[in-house]
Amino acid sequence: MDAFSPDPDLSNAELVQLRVRVVALENLLITLLAQNSEQQLDLGRDMATYISPRPGHTDHPLTVHAAAQMLHLTQRAVRLRAGRRTASSYTAWHLV
Repeated sequence: MDAFSPDPDLSNAELVQLRVRVVALENLLITLLAQNSEQQLDLGRDMATYISPRPGHTDHPLTVHAAAQMLHLTQRAVRLRAGRRTASSYTAWHLV
């Protein structure tokens, strides 16, 4: 198959499987990000800003959406980290 030939259409089952895999990967990424330092999370936020359109350039909807998703993933990681601290404190308190 030529590198420039069009991809065959995916079946509904294949599309569903891709969506499931993306959700699984997002959740694994959030788990890994939750273990990162604040400085590493800042780097992720900086990359989202970096790929965002600059003044005077044409916005590309997929890039804008990707940048928003990157910020959202880092926010979810921060919430997961905070929730884990609260849950572990709650568990430790109830075990005493």
